[in-house]
Amino acid sequence: MTAASSFPPLVEPAPELSHEELERYSRHLTLPQLGVEGQRRLKNARVLVIGAGGLGAPALQYLAAAGVGTIGVVDDDVVSVSNLQRQVVHGMADIGRPKVDSAADAVARLNPLVTVKTHGERLTTDNALEIFSGYDLVMDGADNFGTRYLVSDAAELVGIPVVWGSILRFDGQVSVFWSGHGPVYRDLFSEAPAPGQVPSCAEGGVLGMLPATIGSVMVTEALKLITGIGRPLVGRVLIHDALAQTWRELSILPDPDRLPVTDLSQVAVACGLPTADDAAPASHETLTASELAGLLTARSLGETSFTLIDVRDDWERELVSIPGSVQVPLQEILDRGVSALPDSVEGNVVLHCKAGVRSAQALGALRGDYALREDTVKHLDGGVLAWVDQVDPSLPRY
Repeated sequence: MTAASSFPPLVEPAPELSHEELERYSRHLTLPQLGVEGQRRLKNARVLVIGAGGLGAPALQYLAAAGVGTIGVVDDDVVSVSNLQRQVVHGMADIGRPKVDSAADAVARLNPLVTVKTHGERLTTDNALEIFSGYDLVMDGADNFGTRYLVSDAAELVGIPVVWGSILRFDGQVSVFWSGHGPVYRDLFSEAPAPGQVPSCAEGGVLGMLPATIGSVMVTEALKLITGIGRPLVGRVLIHDALAQTWRELSILPDPDRLPVTDLSQVAVACGLPTADDAAPASHETLTASELAGLLTARSLGETSFTLIDVRDDWERELVSIPGSVQVPLQEILDRGVSALPDSVEGNVVLHCKAGVRSAQALGALRGDYALREDTVKHLDGGVLAWVDQVDPSLPRY
């Protein structure tokens, strides 16, 4: 007999457990709320994990350890050394490998009885419905708002629940979104936050242990939904502050005025490069890494002049720097505008950071000043990461 739940089990039981499965999952089988029938449901379950990064790493491991029969993982990224601080499904030997392949190998080492399906591609409006249709439940560990809206909308169209998690710095959030049974992501965030309002983990940082805390709660919610036990976080958001070591709960309700999703054409992906005045950089304000390399060569030959400004922190410059740049931290530019630039800066300016987010903010802060002069201000699209990819692969990615 299972514990009372407000939702029936999401998955029908598999026919039987093998002797090896009975031994492996014995600690589950002794739980009266779960038992053999619950484990058979886990065996028959198909769970899709969005992202093999911070939240995906613990989620994949605990789903596999729990005996979820089929685990899918969507990710188009490769493993880098900076991932290893929190993405514990990967190791040093995996650097440069596709994350889906590294994660699949780790799951196989942990539990060869489960099947892993890899989707080594970015989730888009073109492929989301096809991918989702093969699963009973999706776990959203995405690190950007556009993908979160896409996951929510696609899951609503397919009719499956979403276990959602979010992490940044020292804070985490978990909830379950399920159209027809409770609120969805759009009920919590009807619109994406203004550009620049919420940094990514790459820009804002994240405590390495936080993904394990939030990811394990996400897996707990998935197992409850699959087996029909306990009280899922439908209509509730669990909020964690790691520094204060506190948990609190926020109740949410479906928005009665929200129109149901009918297709994916309205997915809110307006989470591009943030700027101080909420205006994304125009094409004439943006340089590619290859274009910057050409300008630097021309500058060395005396054919042009400009100042390349790095708005990152000191420790980042110690890891990798673009030759010929000078440092002016972003906050100084946001606080003081053009007066933050060194006296030696004359003429055109090119700004850069790690990935293009902070330099776009700096561009927004300087745009008004430069509109009054003949000089130009531009920023490097993709930042140092683009420079490493397109110009100098010998430099480290971080």
